[in-house]
Amino acid sequence: MDFGERLRELRKKAGYTQVELAEKANVTKSVISYYENKDRSPSPDVVKRFSEIFNVSTDYLLGANNREIPDMIDVSGLSEKEVAALKLIIDSMKGRK
Repeated sequence: MDFGERLRELRKKAGYTQVELAEKANVTKSVISYYENKDRSPSPDVVKRFSEIFNVSTDYLLGANNREIPDMIDVSGLSEKEVAALKLIIDSMKGRK
């Protein structure tokens, strides 16, 4: 799946019109249409904005990764104790000890 298809899929899944997404991304509705119809490619800055809007990785948006949810968890602001607790939970869910 390429960027345009992925963008359309995420937009519809989020319930946004092209106009609403354009407003959120600070672009025009026609730019959203160009991207979805593969008439234009976005700049890295715009790809980053879309990844933040949809909470997906840029790799997912660009089709380099098919995992919608990134493999990493942002633990900034957590104490070492809280990070250790998260690791235990994750390991437990993966069946590790």
